[in-house]
Amino acid sequence: MENRVALLGLVVEQPDSVEPLNALLHQYKDYIIGRMGLPYRERKISIISIVLDAPGDVISTLSGKAGMLPGVTAKAVYSKLTEHRDENTAG
Repeated sequence: MENRVALLGLVVEQPDSVEPLNALLHQYKDYIIGRMGLPYRERKISIISIVLDAPGDVISTLSGKAGMLPGVTAKAVYSKLTEHRDENTAG
């Protein structure tokens, strides 16, 4: 299966879900390009952005598992990029 580049957006509303979420993300560490977490203290939530380069089914599985954690909302946005192009390749 071909890899896709995607952004996984997570909103964590229950602090008890942070540890299992981090454990889940650790399982998928080989696919994670970068991660940014923002604690929004005024609203008592955390917002996490994960950038992935992975097969579509891996992205979907991670999003589904994260979204099943209590108080976690997950949504994946996929790039239209379909293949890796080397900068030195003509065309």
